[in-house]
Amino acid sequence: MGTSVLIPTPSTCSTEESAVDYDRWFRAQVEASLADTRPSIPHDQVMAEMDDIIARAERRASLSTAPASKV
Repeated sequence: MGTSVLIPTPSTCSTEESAVDYDRWFRAQVEASLADTRPSIPHDQVMAEMDDIIARAERRASLSTAPASKV
């Protein structure tokens, strides 16, 4: 997985300068994506991987909140 990146959003642009900064950042992201030569990952594959990640996280969460069983 990649590193966490703070992504600006248009709603956080309170000044013209921040709007220009956002536009510059967004365009750079698009250019980088278009220049990326790695093969694309099919949408269905990404969704299946995300479903698996979510299911594992939900199982971990339910185990950590389940009451201890009496043996």
